[in-house]
This record gives sequence, C-alpha cells and structure tokens, in this order.
Amino acid sequence: MIRVLLLIVALALPLSATGQVAEPVANGVMGADGVLRGPETNLPIPRFVSLKASEANVRRGPSLSHRIDWVFMREGMPLRVIGEYGHWRRVVDNEGVGGWIHYSLISGKRTVMIASEDTSILMRPEAKAPANAILEVGVVAELKECNQDWCLIEADGHDGWAVKNALWGVDQTEILE
Repeated sequence: MIRVLLLIVALALPLSATGQVAEPVANGVMGADGVLRGPETNLPIPRFVSLKASEANVRRGPSLSHRIDWVFMREGMPLRVIGEYGHWRRVVDNEGVGGWIHYSLISGKRTVMIASEDTSILMRPEAKAPANAILEVGVVAELKECNQDWCLIEADGHDGWAVKNALWGVDQTEILE
C-alpha cells in the first residue's frame, strides 16, 4: 500500500527532461522598462523585503509539502526576493542562505542589516558629521531614505546617516526618497 501511494505521489509531480522531479522555475518577465519582474507580483526581481513574522519556515520548494531547510527567527530581518511561484517567494539572507517562504511572512517594509564593524550613523550624510550612534554588525535598522552614497536609518531610537556600502538590504545604485 505504501509503495502504491509513493508511486501516485511521484506521478503527480512534474518531471524534467532528465526524468528528475522538476522544481518550479521562478521565471520573471522583462518589463517595458528593461527590469526583470516577478510573474506573480510584477515587482522587480531581485528586490529587498523584510521578514514580517518572528519565525518563518524556509522550505526547499514552493509548497507546504517541501522539506523545511531553515527557520528564520528575526522579525524585521532584510531578505532579498530572487524568485516567485504562486504564493511563494524564493529569498536569501545576508549570508546567501535561503529558500522558499510563503508571501504572507514577508513585508514590503524596508530594513537593512549593518554589514561593517562599528558603523557610525551620522547627523548628516557627510563623512565629517558628528555621530549619533555606533552600530555593530548584525543590527537590523529601518531604512528611511537613500541617496547615491548614504542611507538614513533608524535603530533602537537612534537615527542617522550610514554609508550605503556598510549596509546589507539596499542595492548600491538604489535611491530611495
């Protein structure tokens, strides 16, 4: 009985050209603006989001039947969406670890993670401006604004400008107003 059930389940899954079970491909669609866009949301791929939940299962594939490989346990953590399939988003964290999570567990609210040792957040976007605080690697901050080289962030009641290349969760060419 178990062998028959396994065969039925295996037959229900799509196969690749090599006969292996095919993982759904998270193809994007090239927009008129030349930006790759997700087939489900029409939002840019890749893009940054944040973790809405304090705990989120990260699965090997885009369904509840896929194995859980990781559990993200940090609300507000920035994630990079690199694919879409139905209600699932393929994401990676700042270490490149990731998989598929349900779209209800992520938010469009932008956050960044401090990526450089002892990053100063300054009163103005100028290298010689006075510091408001010094943040350690791994601190998660809300992203408020970015110009070409600097981002305005807020963490634990301290806000100020940080050099963009000290942050993970924002593209180096990205401008946010």
